[in-house]
Amino acid sequence: MMFYIMRAVQGSTGIASMRGAGILSIVLTMGLVVVGICASIFLFYTNSFVMKRRRKELGVYNILGMEKKHIAKIMAWESVILYAFSMCGGLIIGIIFHKLAVMFLYRLIGVSESVPFYISKWGCLQTAQLFGIIYLIMFLYNFLQVKLADPIALLHGSNAGEQEPKVKWISAVIGIVCILVGYYLALTVSNVVNAVNLLFIAVILVIAGTYELFISVSIALLKILKRNKPYYYQTTHFITVSGMLYRMKRNAVGLANICVLSTMVLVIIATTVCLYVGLEDSLKTNFPKEISSTLYLNHIPNASDKTYLVEQIVAAGEEQGRKLTEVSEYSNIMIVTHRTGNIVEHYDNTNDSYSFMEMGMLYLMTRTEYEKFTGHSLPTIPQGSVMVISPVLFEEKTIVLFGVEYPIAEIMDFSADFPNKGVQNYLDTQQILYVIVEDDNALTPFLVESQVHYHIEIETDGTLKEKKIYASTIQEILKTHKEKLGFEIGMVTARAEQHDIYMEMIGGFLFLGLFLGSMFLMITVLIIYYKQISEGFEDRERFAIMTKVGMERSVVKAAINTQVRTVFCLPITVAIIHLIMAFPMLKIILFLFGLMNTLLFIECLTATIAVFTVIYFIVFKLTSLSYYKIVYQ
Repeated sequence: MMFYIMRAVQGSTGIASMRGAGILSIVLTMGLVVVGICASIFLFYTNSFVMKRRRKELGVYNILGMEKKHIAKIMAWESVILYAFSMCGGLIIGIIFHKLAVMFLYRLIGVSESVPFYISKWGCLQTAQLFGIIYLIMFLYNFLQVKLADPIALLHGSNAGEQEPKVKWISAVIGIVCILVGYYLALTVSNVVNAVNLLFIAVILVIAGTYELFISVSIALLKILKRNKPYYYQTTHFITVSGMLYRMKRNAVGLANICVLSTMVLVIIATTVCLYVGLEDSLKTNFPKEISSTLYLNHIPNASDKTYLVEQIVAAGEEQGRKLTEVSEYSNIMIVTHRTGNIVEHYDNTNDSYSFMEMGMLYLMTRTEYEKFTGHSLPTIPQGSVMVISPVLFEEKTIVLFGVEYPIAEIMDFSADFPNKGVQNYLDTQQILYVIVEDDNALTPFLVESQVHYHIEIETDGTLKEKKIYASTIQEILKTHKEKLGFEIGMVTARAEQHDIYMEMIGGFLFLGLFLGSMFLMITVLIIYYKQISEGFEDRERFAIMTKVGMERSVVKAAINTQVRTVFCLPITVAIIHLIMAFPMLKIILFLFGLMNTLLFIECLTATIAVFTVIYFIVFKLTSLSYYKIVYQ
């Protein structure tokens, strides 16, 4: 069902015609791959649960004289019938809910188009192919188990408990180290580039460490509790500790699965909801002004040309009834560079010794332009000298710019002055450099290195549509005066134009986040349910024996409640700890989208944890009823 819905949404003709269709298609394709992988893993998980319960049945068939080839035919027909029913049911439900999913996506991205009833032929075909392959592999795996197993082993397979596991100290230490290293990477990351590069590594380490935590570390902890005789030889503790030790390997893997899935749900939903709620904040961070115009010139623009152009733009706004609250302009030279110490040179992408991570940006400005840009005044800079403004400590006395050495008059930290400094602080800041010279004469030698970028930035009132119209008018003004002012390219960026693109991109992320979060939540619920049922059958005989040998029913019930509470609390507790430790890295990754509102992210995380914990608690309460019903039979 969910695979078909995602495939049908991804291939929808309405989405393909949208302005941000490219980004949205990539997001949905990523979601399709994740859904396919998770569906495969979950089907194999449920298959292993069902097969363990059926071992006795298959063993009886074999002992009664049925050959294994006959059992294979039965299993083959069962697989075909189950596949047919699941495909028909899943596709029918998927086709029905596909329209609702598209309507919900349109709602998120602000599209008001009608959604026609649509059946995706490719969606049906690919769903049938994927799940056909999965069911075929499951059938072959199940038959191989039956073929290789002894009939007596099959007969007793469903009752085969696991022996008390031994402590694997090396695995326990490795698990703890993996988690600590993952936490360290998440807590010490300092900029967006490092956060993106280290995210995958940290996730893999924490996931691996989580499985070892539940499998090896938990066994070691239970062994320690068992050695603590005053604690262990209390009736409730004795039953709980010994029971969990007896089959800890299977129990631990299930708990780890629940923990990892819970963490995924929390991270995906919290981050995507935060991005969607903070959409306006992201836009204002990435586009500080409502309308920004950039002209690329081969010369430094003179004052009269700049005044004329600004007057034309202001007049056009007034004609359209726009109230301009701010009009500012400044110019600079921007060059892509590679820096080693105090030596700055052009970045050569054909040079194998240069890595992409070493690519930096050099901004050259006159003192006057800097003051217009930041609103802060600077002291006079001696002729032949430069002022360096760097986000990191720059201790050199001179700087070599493209083979020419300049004495440094003063070094400043730009963080207090530069607009939009938040994003800058979390980029690879060592590669960002601002060099300020006194006047145009000092700036002229650098024109051979790059063009002058002349910026006009405007704050205006109006609706999104009115702002778009004004931005289009400014673009026409630039085209009209291109030859007169002598610039090569004139580019206009309007925050209102970007709003639609961001809405489609972030709305797509939220749709995917809620879709995957719901899927992971359903898988978590089903794993909890299967786990409770499986444990109920395993515990029923054991607790029945305890009751028969004279243990009071109230004591047995108290022991059961303790074990259930322990199993309930562990995964969600560890998942929340993972989320708290990942907070610094997730926060910085959100900076990549321009979302600098840390308080908003904290609120989204808190709300997500609260809602998920309530759902998790309700699920455990409901599934525990099935467990108690089986145990008390």
